[in-house]
Amino acid sequence: MKRVYHFLKEAGTYYLATVEGNQPRVRPFGTVNEFEGKLYIQTGKVKPVSHQLAQNPKAEICAFYNGAWLRIACELIEDDRVEARKSMLDAYPNLRRMYDENDGNTQVLYMRNAVATFSSFTASPETVTF
Repeated sequence: MKRVYHFLKEAGTYYLATVEGNQPRVRPFGTVNEFEGKLYIQTGKVKPVSHQLAQNPKAEICAFYNGAWLRIACELIEDDRVEARKSMLDAYPNLRRMYDENDGNTQVLYMRNAVATFSSFTASPETVTF
């Protein structure tokens, strides 16, 4: 899991795919935080991605960095504890211009049943689960 965390941090931007009905939806994200042994992402509850994940928590994340890419198939599960939201916002203080752990909008979700595959054109794929 630490390797996944570091890859996402180094990449800076990753792409999160969800589904809305039978339509895939992909958008860029940039938050990843380790809290209590789990990897978390952050969004706002008013955003379509939040509603999509509430209907179907299955998601995929894809990032590219330094000639390699990472794909993560997982479920994204909301953690509604203020401590989890605060941890994320403390890790990304620039988000505090738009979010607060007590605003009723900030949402953090952790990866469950994650299968992460590291790939490149020069090495065999490596898979880790967490």
